[in-house]
Amino acid sequence: MTLASPTDAKAVPSDGPLSAAAAPVRPGKIGIMLVNLGTPDGTDFKPMWRYLREFLSDPRVIELNKAIWYPILYGLVLTTRPKKSGANYARIWNREKNESPLRTFTRAQAEKLVTALGDLPNVTVDWAMRYGNPSTASVAEKLVAQGCERILSFPLYPQYSATTTATANDQLFRALMKIRHAPAVRSVPPYYDEPVYIEALARSIDKHIATLDFKPEVVIASYHGIPKPYSDKGDPYRAHCLETTRLLRARLGWDEKKLITTFQSRFGAQEWLQPYTDVTVEKLAKDGVKSIAIVNPGFSVDCIETLDEIGREVAETFHHAGGKDFAHIPCLNDSAEGMAVIETLVRRELAGWV
Repeated sequence: MTLASPTDAKAVPSDGPLSAAAAPVRPGKIGIMLVNLGTPDGTDFKPMWRYLREFLSDPRVIELNKAIWYPILYGLVLTTRPKKSGANYARIWNREKNESPLRTFTRAQAEKLVTALGDLPNVTVDWAMRYGNPSTASVAEKLVAQGCERILSFPLYPQYSATTTATANDQLFRALMKIRHAPAVRSVPPYYDEPVYIEALARSIDKHIATLDFKPEVVIASYHGIPKPYSDKGDPYRAHCLETTRLLRARLGWDEKKLITTFQSRFGAQEWLQPYTDVTVEKLAKDGVKSIAIVNPGFSVDCIETLDEIGREVAETFHHAGGKDFAHIPCLNDSAEGMAVIETLVRRELAGWV
């Protein structure tokens, strides 16, 4: 996805003993890399095993000592979880393209960003995954091979966490360590409080609620959780999530009972950030709340955690506890609102480069 391929070579000095053998130096391009968390290549056991192994072997994701964690990972997790996770992915799989929705939406974001940046003649846009394919390393190598002397990496996580943004940056720099002529690099910072992001979320919520045949009594902003010890050690993720909800609540004109924050997707035995989404939903239903909607501000695109975990598992929890009306509000994905966020932040971070 290249916006332009300049062919005019810069002038090469004619003086000096090496000038005759020197290759022409072409104008350097700027590469933009949208980076998402990752996806398996298929729903069968082997691709799920490969994906989960890469993901759960990341020391920023699982901070346990390898001597403790690896026997659990290889002895229990990777023998049982691939089949279960594969069944979950199969329910939401994009069968037309034979890929996960996360890959479909991330590609669409990159393609639309190409069009949006059509006025910038020396910019190349691509997309990558931290775990799975297309890998961060392969895309970094491709951008460099295309002549990109500068790369703007965009980790698609609104709220910063060492388990997401940091590991995406780690992986990019690991790739650059193997490239002799490494480009200059910038990373888009977390955008949890950016006005364009809050506005996009608010408009998305308003538009979706307007299509429902009920008015949700409570709207839940459900974020992916992290282990509580990570937060206690200084990860700012929880604070970022709470600030997003606060700003969104103010923009929508809702009070603290109408829009609440919860955390989902906990894994393992240790305590994670609370309140938990599933527990909260069950309690709301048992307390007499009959209609709710859930939005996922921490996910840039819909994926297994939003479409299956929220759209199926949490919906079933709510209904089984006595709730009646349930709605999942889609992520921003490649909507006009979502693309406004990406384009605005990319143009800002390109300042001084273009």
